[in-house]
Amino acid sequence: MIADEMKERLAALQPTQVEIIDESEGHRGHAGYREGGESHFRIRLASPAFAGMGRIQRHRLVHQTLGDIVPRIHALALELSES
Repeated sequence: MIADEMKERLAALQPTQVEIIDESEGHRGHAGYREGGESHFRIRLASPAFAGMGRIQRHRLVHQTLGDIVPRIHALALELSES
């Protein structure tokens, strides 16, 4: 499952909080929706790795950490904070 892959990779950021939510069902009938889900995700993540970073830097770090997962999904919403 994609959510499990995400959680494994995000562990590299030593999160103090990580929540991965599959919001795909809420997008049924919209662009990018796939039967069975795993197309639209929201990640809530707190990590000391974000210290001193702005919002864009944090987003880039998460995208880099997720690597080839990002192109396999349609949408990714990020809620990132320093812990």
